Amino acid sequence: MTSQNRHDLPTQAGIIHLLSERTINRIAAGEVVERPASAVKELVENSVDAGATRIDVVMRDGGKALIQVVDDGRGMDADELSLAVERHATSKLKDDDLVNIASLGFRGEALASIGAVARLTVTSKARGSDEAWAVRVEGGHKNTVEPAALTTGTRIEVRDLFYSTPARLKFMKTARTEYAQAGDVIKRLAMAHPDVAFTLSDGDRTTFRAPQVTSLTGDVRLERLGAILGKEFRENALEIDAEREELRLTGFAGLPTYSRGNAQHQYLFVNGRPVKDKLLNGAVRGAYQDYLARDRHPILALFLDVPSSFVDVNVHPAKAEVRFKDAGLVRGLIVSALRHALAAAGHRASTTVAGAALGAMRPHSGLSNALPYGRPHERPTLPAGFNEVAEQMYNPSAGSYGEMQESQLAFDRSGDMAAPSARPIDEQATYGAPVADMPQAAPQDFPLGTARGQVHATYIVSQTADGIVIVDQHAAHERLVYERMKKQIAATGVARQSLLLPEVVELEDGPAERLLKRVDELEALGLVIEPFGEGAVVVREVPAMLGKLDVPGLVRDLADELTDLDEALSLKESLEEVCGTMACHGSVRAGRRLTVDEMNALLREMEATPHSGQCNHGRPTYVELKLSDIEKLFGRR
Repeated sequence: MTSQNRHDLPTQAGIIHLLSERTINRIAAGEVVERPASAVKELVENSVDAGATRIDVVMRDGGKALIQVVDDGRGMDADELSLAVERHATSKLKDDDLVNIASLGFRGEALASIGAVARLTVTSKARGSDEAWAVRVEGGHKNTVEPAALTTGTRIEVRDLFYSTPARLKFMKTARTEYAQAGDVIKRLAMAHPDVAFTLSDGDRTTFRAPQVTSLTGDVRLERLGAILGKEFRENALEIDAEREELRLTGFAGLPTYSRGNAQHQYLFVNGRPVKDKLLNGAVRGAYQDYLARDRHPILALFLDVPSSFVDVNVHPAKAEVRFKDAGLVRGLIVSALRHALAAAGHRASTTVAGAALGAMRPHSGLSNALPYGRPHERPTLPAGFNEVAEQMYNPSAGSYGEMQESQLAFDRSGDMAAPSARPIDEQATYGAPVADMPQAAPQDFPLGTARGQVHATYIVSQTADGIVIVDQHAAHERLVYERMKKQIAATGVARQSLLLPEVVELEDGPAERLLKRVDELEALGLVIEPFGEGAVVVREVPAMLGKLDVPGLVRDLADELTDLDEALSLKESLEEVCGTMACHGSVRAGRRLTVDEMNALLREMEATPHSGQCNHGRPTYVELKLSDIEKLFGRR
């Protein structure tokens, strides 16, 4: 087609003109109201800001036919109601101050945007007033305010959502999906505001109910979280409470053995506002990366309280994203608080472990192939030069169980365990080690009890005061060795290996600059880089334990992660993966017969070692069965 022909065709370009008010409102509505859940979020947040103690939501046909939100908040008089449905009209932004925002809403766009794409009716009665008023907005056209009947608070009805923008209707999901999305929004707001009662109904039945928490005993927030996330979360949650400078982080995080296959159950709040933020998600990943397989994700609800001047919430029309003044400070607080809580948990494993084990024992339970710990154990492939590196990292003289036990669990170059020597073992015994000459300590003296035997030369059976504990000896010792390796790295640093030929890696200016700003941190991890002209770095040393390495690939991954998360996670993960491999091959193997002293020494060290309740892959190292659980198996209860 020639240039002349193109000029003859009608195009969208032409004389600049102002858009009509109706079109402007529809464009603005498209930013704020993406789907029914977006409308529910805006309306419920308005109710919370209005001081409501009860909010009831009804949705029909996934919100397309009807969204109704009723609250008992302070309400509005006739003049306020008329202004409320206008664009950029709000009572929450004092003196036009966009820095110190203390409310959930502040943009003044929600009602106007909803009214532009639906049939909106707002009925309200101001607290202390004898009269109620209503206003209707259809497709952006506002009617006059009229008297109405209402006992208290505000009732908002949204009918025929997107009737004036039919194209948007084509992109909506099924009614069930849209209803579920709105339910997730309400659950998140309910977590952040336990002093408010919430209900969600489809018009025929109530599918979500969160009563107002008024109990003065126990933790109010945990009580609300338990009501929403379930009893199991309440039983397996670790309390988080940490402060740094003017920032405070509270909430609850699940044990590593209580995890899920996706990150849908991670709830993050900033000043009571539900947010989805890369920085916060990356901090959670960094805190748990040492305790979970990469395909497992923790369950948690974290509440970050910061000065309003420290965070910018005006970066997205839906207010779902935030920007921090000092992102590094926030990330550091989250990582350190979570790791401190996980360390304080010691050898604790989730209560769901026993339930999963019992379910797997029952016929036709459907759980035997779906235990919630991740993939079955796989022996990892060792990097080149592993034996030499392992000999440096795994030092038998460090004394894991004391001199006697460490000599019995010596690790040689072949990766095999030396035979036990403290007491002869009956090699013909079908079910493992003998139980004679047990220690005199009573089971109740130790959290993990005292050893009573070894099953199939793989599992240690221990008796506690009120049940039994079954320990996977390889998984348990793997975690113990891994923790000892981490201490050694922290004390002596990461051994480095010089490259025979330094590697030059070409990058863009921005990523190269970010890498060079973190030279000292990367050097502590064993990676030595220097500038090499514009947009390039030269790598002179790499971590010795990584063996043969794709240096350019590693450097580019680090640059990408510094851009997204402000931390070099891939290098840490690579180092920890190799440490985990070393720990796996340097630990007591399944099939190895242990003496009674060795078994008890292993149990005692587990009790004294943080994170020993799960192996390096996030699976439990032991299962505890109470007497009541065992009695249920035999029908005694």
